[in-house]
Amino acid sequence: MSDTDLLFTPAAKAAALIRDRKLSPVEYVDVVLKAIDRAQPKLNCFRVVMAEEARRDAKKAEEAVARGEKLGPLHGIPVSIKDLVDVKGVHTRHGSAIFEDNVAQADDVLVQRLRAAGAIVVGKATTPEFGVKGLTDGPSFGVTRNPWNLDRTPGGSSGGGAAAVAAGLGPISLGTDGAGSIRGPASCSGLVGLKPTLGAVPADTTRDAFGNNVFAGPLSRTITDAAIMHSVLVGPSDKDPWSLSGPSQQPLSPKLAGRDLSSVRIGYIELTANPRIAADVRANTRASLAAWEAMGAMVEEVTEKIDWIEYEGRVLYQANFAVFCAQYLPKWQNQMDPVTLAFMDRGAKFSLADFRNAQFARTALFRKIQSLLARYDFLVTPTNARTALDVTHDAANDEVVIDGVKCGITRQGWTSYQYPFNLTGHPALALPSGFGTDGLPTSVQIVGRWGAETDVLRLGALLEDAQPWAQHRPSI
Repeated sequence: MSDTDLLFTPAAKAAALIRDRKLSPVEYVDVVLKAIDRAQPKLNCFRVVMAEEARRDAKKAEEAVARGEKLGPLHGIPVSIKDLVDVKGVHTRHGSAIFEDNVAQADDVLVQRLRAAGAIVVGKATTPEFGVKGLTDGPSFGVTRNPWNLDRTPGGSSGGGAAAVAAGLGPISLGTDGAGSIRGPASCSGLVGLKPTLGAVPADTTRDAFGNNVFAGPLSRTITDAAIMHSVLVGPSDKDPWSLSGPSQQPLSPKLAGRDLSSVRIGYIELTANPRIAADVRANTRASLAAWEAMGAMVEEVTEKIDWIEYEGRVLYQANFAVFCAQYLPKWQNQMDPVTLAFMDRGAKFSLADFRNAQFARTALFRKIQSLLARYDFLVTPTNARTALDVTHDAANDEVVIDGVKCGITRQGWTSYQYPFNLTGHPALALPSGFGTDGLPTSVQIVGRWGAETDVLRLGALLEDAQPWAQHRPSI
C-alpha cells in the first residue's frame, strides 16, 4: 500500500500485518515519523517527538517478530501520549512553562501497559496548561490546529493527540478526560474517544484519588482500535482505590450480540445545560438515532427536567485549580495561561459551603443518571453543541455562538454534554455522526451503565457499520 494509505490504516489491521510479517515495524514507524516531520509545522500537535527512541523500539519489535515471540495486540503500533502522562526519560511539561525542565523518572502505569502490549511511543502530544480548557493552546507552546481546518481547534485538552490521529500521525493516542477532554477532541477531529467507567482504568497520579473525576482512554479512528486499546489499559493499580474495587468489565449484553436491537431502549437527551444546539449537529444526531431505530431499537426523548449541576460542576473544577496552582503564582504567574489564571481567580471565590454543596450535588446527579439507566439501556446525546471553535476563542471570556446566538462560555454552550459523566463516573463514548455545514466533523455521545464499556462500544460499532466514517481523511 502507499505511505498515505498506511498512515490511515487502523491499528488492528496494521498489527495483523505485522504479525503476518507483511508489514515491518521499522518501516511503519519510519513512515509515521516522516509524516510527523511534515505535519508538525502546520498542526503543532507534539511537544516532543521521540524519533530515536521510536526507531530503537521498532527495531526491537521487528526482532521479536523474527524470533516468533508471542506478540501483544498493539505490537509495532505507534502511539502518542498526552503531555500530562509520564514517559520515562522524556519531559512531562503539563502544557506549562512551570514544568519546562521536568523529566519523568518512570513510565506511568498506562504507558507501561501500552508498551507491554507492543505499542511504540512516538511522542508527547500537546495539551493546554494542566488540561484546563477545551482548546489546545498555551503561552509555552503556541496553538495546536485541527487537520480538518487549520483555523479551528482540535478541541482540548487532549487536542494534540486528536490532531495527530486525525492527520494519520499514528492510529491511536492516549488521552485524559477531566471534563470531556477525550470526547471533545474526538468530536472536533472526527475520531472515536472513550471515557471509561470510574475505576476501570487506573489514575495513578491524580491528587485526589477518592474524589477523582479524571479518566484516561483512547483516541482512535475506529471503534475496534478504541476497544483494543481500552482492553490494554484496564485493570487495578495499588495507587488508585477506585480501581482496586472498581467495576469489572461486564461481558457483552446478549441483546447486542447481533444486529437486531429490538430489545434495546435508548434515551435521547437533546439539551443538557446548554440553551441551544446547532441545526447541523441536531440533524446528524437524529440521523444516528434513526440508524439504530432501523435496527429495531426503541428511541425515546428524555423530556423530564434534570439538574445538570453546571454551576456546582464549575465550583468543583475551578476550586481545584485555585488550590492546586496557588503554589506557582509567586514565581510563574506572568508565564501561565490567562485562562488558568481566570479559572483560579473564580475558583478562589467559592466558599467551603459551596464546595461541599457541589459534592452533594454530584451524588444527586449520579443517582439521577442511575435512575435513567434503569429505564434505558443507553443515553445518547450530541458530544458538542456545534462544530470546532476558532483557534482564537478565549475559553475564559468568549461566549460560544451557535447559529448566530451567544450561548455562554464553553462548558455552558459547547461541551455541556460531556462534564456530567466525569462527575457521575459512567462510561461515555464519542464517535463521528457526520459533517456540519462548515465541513467540520460532528459527533454523537453514547453513555452506558457502570462497567458496560463493551456494550457502549458495540452500540457504537453498529453505528460505525451503518454510517462508515474512517475512510474520510483531512487534507492539511
